[in-house]
Amino acid sequence: MEISGIFSAIVIGLIIGVLGRLVVPGRQHIGVLLTIGVGIVAALVGALLAHALGVGDTKGIDWIKWLIQIGLAALGVAWLDRAKSRRGR
Repeated sequence: MEISGIFSAIVIGLIIGVLGRLVVPGRQHIGVLLTIGVGIVAALVGALLAHALGVGDTKGIDWIKWLIQIGLAALGVAWLDRAKSRRGR
């Protein structure tokens, strides 16, 4: 993977992570790096899932792929927040 690929994965992960975090109601107790990590994983898994469903590459903006990625990021943020709050008790 080239530097541009790593940089774009981080930027897309940041965007997906923040959007996923905005979907989850309430305040989350995870940091920025975990949000980026969740976003990167959600972006990669969501892209694979979208391609498997046949909606990964469409003409124009890939709205379904974005929704899958954001949904996965929201699940990841909620899961990490819940796990972190249980561990902190």
